Amino acid sequence: MDFRLSDEQQAFAQAARDFAIGELEPHAARWDAECQFPREAFARAGALGFCGIYAPESIGGLGLPRLDATLVFEEMAACDPSTTAFLTIHNMATWMIGSWATAAVREAWGPALAAGEKLASYCLTEPGAGSDAASLSTRAEKRGDAYVLNGAKAFISGAGDTDVLVVMARTGGAGPKGISAFVVPADTPGVTYGRKEDKMGWNSQSTRPVVFDNAEIPAGNLLGNEGEGFKFAMKGLDGGRINIATCSVGAAQGAYDAARRYMGERKQFGQPLASFQALQFKLADMLTHIVASRQMVRLAAAKLDDGDEQAATYCAMAKRLATDLCFQVCLDAQQIHGGYGYLKDYPLERLVRDTRVHQILEGTNEIMRVIIARQLLDKGADIR
Repeated sequence: MDFRLSDEQQAFAQAARDFAIGELEPHAARWDAECQFPREAFARAGALGFCGIYAPESIGGLGLPRLDATLVFEEMAACDPSTTAFLTIHNMATWMIGSWATAAVREAWGPALAAGEKLASYCLTEPGAGSDAASLSTRAEKRGDAYVLNGAKAFISGAGDTDVLVVMARTGGAGPKGISAFVVPADTPGVTYGRKEDKMGWNSQSTRPVVFDNAEIPAGNLLGNEGEGFKFAMKGLDGGRINIATCSVGAAQGAYDAARRYMGERKQFGQPLASFQALQFKLADMLTHIVASRQMVRLAAAKLDDGDEQAATYCAMAKRLATDLCFQVCLDAQQIHGGYGYLKDYPLERLVRDTRVHQILEGTNEIMRVIIARQLLDKGADIR
């Protein structure tokens, strides 16, 4: 297996690094403190193609592999995991619209989403349906040439600040086969938004509940066919798990870089911290965890790009490994900074807060273990 990046991939990663240093890093602490949703930054990301990385070229996306997307998101997350995480969600929703919407809906929304001129949220989670997404209760009833939506979603990133929603709703009976997917303009009558959640981290992206009260949309806003929504959702989650794992890798790399610099500058007992073997070993373990996580994430992305039958299992393994190990790296980097790591003057406390939720969303890490174990034990999969 060739682990080297091509010249094109390296140039793409460098472009993302330059964008992150110029557009995200100078403002990340302020966006976090003010809970500001940086639409202008997303528009500038869109101008570089970062809002439609793997969206189809037919809507103005770059149509690149998921592996290439990990390069972009890792570089950005090293500076600002919160803003980057929303960008990954927008990319997923844009890809879904570009892949399964009708021609009219693709034309109406696709190019603007891929360019970052419009932004999208993804609505799957409900107050009573988190890890058990197949039990969602939001309904969409067919009435003539329209669907009418009723129900509620929870923890929706960007809700209230985005322009369009990709919504999973029940059109049939219980279970996954009764779920369909819809494109819902955010200003549709009957769509309302709850208060912005006061969160531990991810403060540069708003998180709100969304309520549908007889919200009517054209029948043509259905993605694919009735009953295909859960299949689309799971395809989205496989990529979403790679995306969030990548954000953890990027954040850990940013934390590691800060810790290494600090160890060279800070002196105690007349010596730089870098001279103490205990801290040298900690730094060595941190880097080992980052590299292991990065390679696991890229392997999972390559499996997804290749259509491997075990891709979902690899995505679950990558998400579990990277979000656990890289959160610990951020904690270790904060510890190396001592009391300074607890201050908002340094990025460590923000990186710790922003990466904590990665172990919860896109399926908790406990659910990742369930997915992996079922493949091994119930289906007898041979993972090598």
